[in-house]
Amino acid sequence: MLDVAVAYNRYKYLGNEFLTWLWFMMETDRSALEFPEAESTNLEIGNRIVLENNRHNRDETITIKGDGAGLEEGVIALKKGALVTEISLVVKAPESEWRFQLKGESLNITSLKPPEKNPGEAADDMEQRVLEQLAHVERADNLVHQLYQQFIRHRLSEDWANTIVPAMTRWIGQSASS
Repeated sequence: MLDVAVAYNRYKYLGNEFLTWLWFMMETDRSALEFPEAESTNLEIGNRIVLENNRHNRDETITIKGDGAGLEEGVIALKKGALVTEISLVVKAPESEWRFQLKGESLNITSLKPPEKNPGEAADDMEQRVLEQLAHVERADNLVHQLYQQFIRHRLSEDWANTIVPAMTRWIGQSASS
């Protein structure tokens, strides 16, 4: 049995591959992403994405942030061998919109910004507010879990090397030359 630290270091790249795959899917085949059954969701890249390139004895970190920022530099970094290590996601459901950051190495959810309450709603009950916040955390966690399961199914299948990686390579090449 592998020591936890050894296993973590050996497989931590999977989270970064997941975020890179997620960006690819959102750009090329958003309809193929599977969401929790109760959700009718649209997923978008938010206002921040971090890429790292640790290949060829280079440690490059590229951070793209800002509302309306172009992702061209990120695609160029992908072409050079970088992977997404953090991404800001915006989840739009029929009646709400919420945001969070997702870190690839650990799949930690940070900076969760739940939907805003209606101005007319009173939020005097502290217990109710805490329960609502916990529900939003659980909702984000379920979404990430569902998407990661989908990624792992693809990653372990023969389609990964035969279909998905070549499609990602074409996407990077086409996006970088645009």
